[in-house]
Parts: sequence; structure tokens; C-alpha cells
Amino acid sequence: MNDILEFNEIYQEAKGTWNDGRLRFSKQTVVYKNSKTGKLDSIPVPELTQAQWRRVCLGHGIKLCTSTGNIYKYDGFKDTDLEKISEYFKANYKVELIEKDMCVKGWNWGTAKFNGPLLSFEVNDSPAFEIPLASVSQCATGKNEVTVEFHQNDDTEVSLMEVRFYVPPTTGDEGSDPVEAFVQNILSKADVIQATGDAVCIFRELQCLTPRGRYDIRIYPTFLHLHGKTFDYKIPYTTVLRLFLLPHKDQRQMFFVISLDPPIKQGQTRYHFLILLFSKEEDISLTLNMNEDEVERRFEGKLHKNMSGSLYEMVSRVMKALVNRKITVPGNFQGHSGAQCITCSYKASSGLLYPLERGFIYVHKPPVHLRFEEISCVNFARGTTTTRSFDFEIETKQGNQYTFSSIEREEYGKLFDFVNAKKLSIKNRGFKEGMKGNDNMYSDSDDDQHDAYLERMKEEGKIREEANDSDDSEGESDESFNPGEEDDEIAEEYDSKASASESSADDGDSDGDRKKKPAKKAKFVKERKPRKKEKKAKDSSAPKRPMSAYMLWLNSSRDRIKSENPGISVTEISKKAGEMWKQLGKEKKEEWDVKAEEAKKEYDRAMREYKERGGGSSVSSKKERKKKGGKNEEKKKRKSGGGREKEKERATGNDSFKSREFISSEESSSESDKGKGRKRKGSDDEEEVVSTPPSSEESGSD
Repeated sequence: MNDILEFNEIYQEAKGTWNDGRLRFSKQTVVYKNSKTGKLDSIPVPELTQAQWRRVCLGHGIKLCTSTGNIYKYDGFKDTDLEKISEYFKANYKVELIEKDMCVKGWNWGTAKFNGPLLSFEVNDSPAFEIPLASVSQCATGKNEVTVEFHQNDDTEVSLMEVRFYVPPTTGDEGSDPVEAFVQNILSKADVIQATGDAVCIFRELQCLTPRGRYDIRIYPTFLHLHGKTFDYKIPYTTVLRLFLLPHKDQRQMFFVISLDPPIKQGQTRYHFLILLFSKEEDISLTLNMNEDEVERRFEGKLHKNMSGSLYEMVSRVMKALVNRKITVPGNFQGHSGAQCITCSYKASSGLLYPLERGFIYVHKPPVHLRFEEISCVNFARGTTTTRSFDFEIETKQGNQYTFSSIEREEYGKLFDFVNAKKLSIKNRGFKEGMKGNDNMYSDSDDDQHDAYLERMKEEGKIREEANDSDDSEGESDESFNPGEEDDEIAEEYDSKASASESSADDGDSDGDRKKKPAKKAKFVKERKPRKKEKKAKDSSAPKRPMSAYMLWLNSSRDRIKSENPGISVTEISKKAGEMWKQLGKEKKEEWDVKAEEAKKEYDRAMREYKERGGGSSVSSKKERKKKGGKNEEKKKRKSGGGREKEKERATGNDSFKSREFISSEESSSESDKGKGRKRKGSDDEEEVVSTPPSSEESGSD
């Protein structure tokens, strides 16, 4: 026979809810671990006195009784487990597993028996139901009637809040009232806080972050009393799960965190953590309200009647002794700045994330504690707003996700090594290990296998550029503007339709204007600068550009995303689609790549047919005429500028620069310009204004 028996998905009732966990039977102890809270129930084998096997709502259950008066009930066993557990108990515990039937008659008249922490209502010596007295919050009496009230559980949709018992009006053997005797039996084991007696010690005006404010903390033997200006809270020590002592990043303050289950309540607000903030420089001298013998007998040297030291040390020391739980402190983790925590943001607030030896804790708004055993995987994600930070995502086995954002990139190496050392599952392990130690790990890269959306967008941009190039049949773009190259383009355009004499005149003008070239260039740039880009005319009959694989997938998935996320906005659809596309498998993406390639081939075939039919020529001619008009206007400005230079030269008597060839070419150019102006006047009045040289040039050439 095995030395250990283990069972998963075993349930324990706690205040009206079933909490699942793991139960282990060993030769020394019986251990149950709650999966939700991580709380351990350890039962030493020598204390076991009785074990019962019962049929319950969740299959079969075991009820264990101990010599100390405690009772433990665990449900969720199968019928086939009875023989195995019974043999194990006989061999190792020397306890017989007794089968006990429950009463299912539905009678409401029976006998109430108090068995340790349980109130058992029995009918014909068979239990009908049992009430854990620890769940009782209050007990009230009436005439022959007892009302039992229970703690409210926020984790349940429906809670049992009250049960009333009718007690017959008969006196007991000692002449006492049976109603009062019934109430006293309940209150002796009930979780009812009664502030009787003096406090062990009092801490005045402590700063509390949650719930926010300053409170006087009164330490009683069984509970903690927070007394503030507005609210009072009474916290039984049985509800304390864990204690944390965490140093602040500034090394001048300390956090003392108390984890509670169930939480303290204020209206509709629930506080699962009590967080106190202390200054390291604040000291206190403490005297316990007990004599020295009582202190030594009760706390066994953990506390003394007179103590002094830092305030946070005194509070943590007293709480550790009374609650009887260890205090958790940060382990050997050290961040980039040498602190034992990492500055980050959770939801809308900034706080500190502490990597512990067995989990993570975030303080302070809202506080979050995550144990390693409830973590499914972690993920290192690129920051959403800047490349100087990254996000640390934690997914739990229950499906919840916690994102700690705005972590400095310098903390990445330390945090990654810590997570790796704790053997947590890293979602993007392959990528991050390859990028470990790389300073440019957050920069945009085409090789980033986790940013497939960026690659698809770049491919789509290339397809659009190719389509734009195919639309411009002349290979020219009227959107480009290069001031240094504009003069050469104008000269070529004008000379192609002019006579040889005109080209020689233009050469003469250009030779004379070289000395003024810098000023002329500056003037030209200044005039063209405010002009807006002309919107290209589109041909409605032209084939539409093909979509990329991502856009094809998005169009087919948009309705599904809307149905799964009602009320989602357009921008949120794009963001959600990008995340879904990243998580899409390689085979699925290849299917859409094939469809995109087919669409690209179909587009190329349609574009060839479109050009063969003469498509795009009308658009190109309109562009050419518009461009030609603009260039002729610039030519006119150049010539007018050249005429003014010649007038200036005559006025100063600078005839030494005029040779016979220069004069003859200028005269022939002016005559040609006059003839050209008359010819264009007959064909088009508008073009006469653009192409006819100004009168100043004519007077200069006579």
C-alpha cells in the first residue's frame, strides 16, 4: 500500500460556499490545501478519534473528529474511494471508517445536539443538517424561540442569513431556562466579537492606506479593533491569512500588509487587505497590559511586558505573536536600482510590485497577491505608448489576467531571470530569450516574429505604392517638389515645342542669370511653398487595389468580433483584431496569404486589360495640361526677370558684355516670341496671356 493518498478536487464548505482544494493522507498528518486562498489545514494523526463516511450532495464525504474538539468535513469523493481509504485508515491511523446515513425525511422536529464546533439537528438519531457555529454572527432570544444569524458571504449569489429554533418550555435538571442554555452553547463557539476586558496594547494614530485614514489600533486577545474618526472595524484573528512586511522603494518607509478572508466591509466596499504605512525613523516604547508571568505563559518568550524599538517592528512583532503566523518579506530579488520592488502601474494607479519567494504582491491601489501555484503563465509584452517601458502580464489558472504596465526597460533582465529561476511558464519564452540582453529589444523590427500585424501593414503599403506607379503612365508625379531640379524640367518642357532660335535665346538668358541664381532660387521656393498638394483625379472604372491577407481576414471576422463583444467601438475592433491576428496559427495565416496572392494576380490581370482599353489616358492628359500651364507661368517669370536685367545693363552703359552673336540671337528670339504670341491668340485666348512675353522684354530687344 502507498504511504500517501492524494485526492484532487475535494471540497470544503466555508460560510455557504464550496472551496475546492487538494487532500493528502500521510502517516503523520492529514493536510488539506485550499486552492483559492492557499490556506492549509493540518491534522496530526495522533489527534484523530473518529472518521465517518457519508453520502452528501457532492457525492461522498468524510467527517473527521479530533481529540481537541475540532471537526473537519471534506466532500467530493467517489464511491470507489471508500474501500481504499478505509484500508488506509485501518493500517496507518488505527481508526475505523464508519458509514453514516443522513436523514432525508424532511421533518422539522428533532433533537439539537452540540458536538464541538457543530450544532447537529438529528431526527431519529440520524443527522438532518449541521450548522458550523463559527459561521454564526449573532444569536437573539424570544419567548421559547432562538434566532441564529449568519455571516454574509459575498462570493455566493444566495446566502442563508437566519435560522429560528423553537425550544419547548420545559426546565432543565438544574432549573435553568432551556432557551438561555441553548443560547450560551451557541455563543461559546460562535464567531461573535464581544469587546470585553482591556486591550493588550494600543497603537495611536497609525496611517492606514486601505481603508484610508488614521486609526487607533487596539490589540485584543482574539481580535483586532480599528477605531477611526468615521468607521470602526473589528477583525478576528481567525480571518487573517498572511502577514507581509515590505520595504518602500525610497528606503525610508515600510508597508505592513495584513491579508484577510473574509474581507472587512464598509457599505458595498470590501477590503481584502489592511495596509499600514510606517516611517523607519519613528520609534515607540510599548508596555503590555498584562503581568510578566501571564505574558511569559501565553506568548512563550515571543513578547515581553516592556519593549521598545521602531514602530513597524513593534506592530509586526505583536501581530505575529497573536495571529501565530509567519511574516513574509521579500526574498533575494533586486531590481535595476537596487530596490526589492519594481515601479509599475496596475489599472489606473501607480504602485510597487514585489517579487516574493512564492508569489507576487502589488501595493497599494488595489492590492493584489498572486501565488506561484495559481499562476498559469506570464508574458512580457511591448509597451503600448512608448518603447522605454514594457508590460508584465500574469494569467491565472482561473482565467484571470493581471497586467502591470509602464515597467522601465532596465528592469527586464532582472525580472526575466527571477521568473525563469522560479520555473514559471513564460508565454513568449523563445522570443525573449533570443532578445535577452539586447538594448534594442523594444524597437520596431521586421524580424520580430510577434508583430505579424506590422509586417502585413508594410506589405499592404508596398502593394499600394506599386498600384500608384502603374496609374501614372508618364512615370511623373505632380506631388514631388524639388526646387533645385525645377528649372531643368521647365527648360526641357519649353524647348521641346520651340524653334532653334528660341532655344539659343534661352541659353543666352540662362548664361546671364547664373550670377543671380541664389536669389532667384530663394524667391521661387518662397512662392511655391504655400501651395497645397493637388489631389490626384481617380478613374472610377479603374480596378480596385487588392487587399492584404490581414485585411481579407479582418473583413471576414469583423461581424464575429462585434457579436462576441457587444457595444465595442471601431478603434477597439481594430485593436482586438490585431491581437487575434497575432495569435492566429501559421496554417490559418497561410490560407489567407494564398487568398491575398490570388487577389493580387487578379488585380494585375485586370490592370493590364484596363490599360489595353486606353484607361488612365484622360487622367494623364489632364495632369499634363495642368502641369504645362504651371511651367509656362514659371517660364514667363524667368523671362521677365531677364528683361529687367538687360534694361539695367543699358542704363549703366555696360555695352562691353554685348557681342554681335548675343544681339542677333536676342533679336531673333523676340521676333519669334511675337509670332508665337499671335499664333496662340488665334487658337486660345487664355494661352496668349501665359505664353506671350511681357512688354518690358519687347522694349529691351528693339
